[in-house]
Amino acid sequence: MALYIGVMSGTSLDGIDIAIVDFKQNKTKVVSTETFPFDPDLRNELYKLITKGTSNLNQLGQLDMALGYSYSKAINNLLLNAGLNASDITAIGCHGQTIYHAPNAQFPFSMQIGNAHVIAEKTGIDTIADFRQRDVILGGQGAPLVPAFHQDMFHSDTENRVIVNIGGIANITVLQADLSQDVMGFDTGPGNVLIDEWYQQHHQDSFYDKNGEWSANGVVDKDLLDRFLTDAFFHQPAPKSTGREYFNLVWLSNHLAAIDRPISAQDIQMTLVKLTAITVMDAISYYAPNTDIVYVCGGGSHNQILMQELQTCSTSLTVETTDKLGLAPDAVEACAFAWLAMRTHQHLAGNLPAVTGASSASILGAIYPSNIAS
Repeated sequence: MALYIGVMSGTSLDGIDIAIVDFKQNKTKVVSTETFPFDPDLRNELYKLITKGTSNLNQLGQLDMALGYSYSKAINNLLLNAGLNASDITAIGCHGQTIYHAPNAQFPFSMQIGNAHVIAEKTGIDTIADFRQRDVILGGQGAPLVPAFHQDMFHSDTENRVIVNIGGIANITVLQADLSQDVMGFDTGPGNVLIDEWYQQHHQDSFYDKNGEWSANGVVDKDLLDRFLTDAFFHQPAPKSTGREYFNLVWLSNHLAAIDRPISAQDIQMTLVKLTAITVMDAISYYAPNTDIVYVCGGGSHNQILMQELQTCSTSLTVETTDKLGLAPDAVEACAFAWLAMRTHQHLAGNLPAVTGASSASILGAIYPSNIAS
């Protein structure tokens, strides 16, 4: 076996997704996956840091370490549940928690926390982290990085496929059946981030709108939707990426303030659902008009109303989840970072310049060796 572990916690802060994957003989086999909930206090502190965009150095350092310990505990629990030992694993690939993404700054960067020294020490497994920075240094967006894995895992010789990942931010990967065509991928805009944040403003006891039940009682406000769609990001050409730094409650409040009449909270929620759906499907229509089928992964795949809206926005396409391809929607990104760890461990490039805009392909990440002598 050639076992790797992938760890992912995305902008939705809905949990820590971990996957154990076997890449023996260039074949991908998922051995075990599980999602572990955040400690509530840790989640709250991460949420405050990400939404405010500011912190003192002590708070930042404490959160970096605390998240490293949280990742380590989840990894060790999954190994125990799977009946495996640290010695069975070649390496861990940990994306970390993005706290600020600024690929277009004067000095571009993308910052993730979740201390990899802690992970390597507490698991006894070599850990690979900080995947985005090399791509950014090469002039790329640093995200999305998962399209390379999507190509390896989901390409079909007979179907033109699009993989849609709906986490806090939504992104697409265009997989043409013709392998001579470059893979394309980019962020389309908000996924769950605005939907979740608006829901939390009206429900103190829950983080998300389960199955889209609250939004289902609202209707799309066309004036508000049209205003959302004037945002420059939606008209920016690929490659492009974004995050909570841009799409957040301030962004939403500014648009709401420009509408000179009251709109019910549930109508706003339904309009946000429509915004995610229409920006995803418009991107597919523009960049991949010959698509045969769309497969959705990420937390958004569980929102039944969002899934219905994706289908409504393009009646000519079938919209499924990656369950149909043999991989649970919640496991895809964790598996991708196991794959990226494998690529780095084997000194192979992990990014796709056609996706991120980097000047060249590159080995990604930094390796943090465990303290166990081989």
